[in-house]
Amino acid sequence: MPELSAPPYIPVGKIKTFGYVGEKYEVGQALRQVEDGDWLVKIKLVTTGETAEYRLTHILDDPEAN
Repeated sequence: MPELSAPPYIPVGKIKTFGYVGEKYEVGQALRQVEDGDWLVKIKLVTTGETAEYRLTHILDDPEAN
C-alpha cells in the first residue's frame, strides 16, 4: 500500500467540463487518496446539483468551461 500524503493543489471552485463537449461541473474538496496514489475529489454537476467523486487526474486533464 502506498504511503498517504497531503493532497496536491486542487482547483476548488473552478468550473470544468467532462472533455471538450461534456457537462459542466464544479470542483470541490479532496476526499481521499486511492491505492494508485491518485485522489478522489468531490464534484458537483452544474445543471443538476448532483454530487459525485471524480479522480483528480481526470479533473486536471479536463478543460475549464467557457
